[in-house]
Amino acid sequence: MGLIRGCEMTMSYIAHSVFRFIQMVLAIAVCGLYAVDLNRANKAGKYSDGKWVYAEVTASLSAFTALLYLIPFTSRIPFAFVWDTILFILWIALFGLFGNMYIKEDAEGSADIKRMKNAVWIDLVNALLWLISAVGMAFYWVKHRGGRSQWTGRAKV
Repeated sequence: MGLIRGCEMTMSYIAHSVFRFIQMVLAIAVCGLYAVDLNRANKAGKYSDGKWVYAEVTASLSAFTALLYLIPFTSRIPFAFVWDTILFILWIALFGLFGNMYIKEDAEGSADIKRMKNAVWIDLVNALLWLISAVGMAFYWVKHRGGRSQWTGRAKV
């Protein structure tokens, strides 16, 4: 029983780690996609548009959070699903903001417009991943909040 349970825990942790790694990679990709315009504005001596700064902050927070969740046992932090829900809301707002600007836009051979249209869909994928994460973490928390320790069963976890 212990060996099988350990195997299940290992497999679930591997699945959890792969999921978080995908979240981190996509968040870093968004950082790169939006950083192109911020870098161009910086080199031209223009101001950095707040929309692009918001995108960078959201992606950076997500990448950092996903990296932290890769550390064993950090996913057991109570109410971690609340932070995942906040990140989901940030991503949905980002998708709405840039989706309104670029989804209906015709690229007409413009690499910049095409890049931003792609970025919008990656924003949506990120939002959905954080929604799945928030729901999964909430289920995990509800299931394990009144649990007992694995070995003796005396301590509340």
